[in-house]
Amino acid sequence: MNCDIEGDMENQVEMEEKMRLINQVLELQHTLEDLSARVDTVKEENLKLKSENQVLGQYIENLMSASSIFQTTETKSKRK
Repeated sequence: MNCDIEGDMENQVEMEEKMRLINQVLELQHTLEDLSARVDTVKEENLKLKSENQVLGQYIENLMSASSIFQTTETKSKRK
């Protein structure tokens, strides 16, 4: 009788441990899904910002080339 009780207790402890591990795995899966979604969002945002930076860089280059302040001294001497 004692063996049956001890066996049942061991089975119960084992089942509780399995359930704890299953819950932990499920929680980690959800965390991984959330992190993966965040990585995708950051990648999209990064591409958008790179594109905006290229546009702004081109705009600044155009402004600098149109302004006499940023012309080389050679060009200024030729104008005089």
